[in-house]
Amino acid sequence: MADLFWLTKTQIERISRYFPLSHGVPRVDGQRVVSGIIHVIRNGLRWRDAPAEYGPHKTLYNRFIRWSRMGIFNRIFAGLAGRKGQPDRLMIDATHLKAHRTAASLLKKGLFPAVSDAPKAA
Repeated sequence: MADLFWLTKTQIERISRYFPLSHGVPRVDGQRVVSGIIHVIRNGLRWRDAPAEYGPHKTLYNRFIRWSRMGIFNRIFAGLAGRKGQPDRLMIDATHLKAHRTAASLLKKGLFPAVSDAPKAA
């Protein structure tokens, strides 16, 4: 498939220092798995719909869940964001959400105590 997402060797070298050490069993190719995780998230796919080129979907899912709980991705993002110099890419997020009209009643019921002074619902 031509539309697969692949991290370059240079990109993997920059983030591989944040990867946890493997215990006993050698870990599968980090470039393939991390590229697969990014592809699934970027395209809004189910894990099961990940292209076979990234390996078993269960491996992608397990690595994502395990590393998320361990804070590995947070460390990677913080390490990359803390880099000095001009960024290679800037992004602007133009998404917005439209709240349903019944969402306003949550404030009246006191379900958001940090925002509302109304008494809490029983």
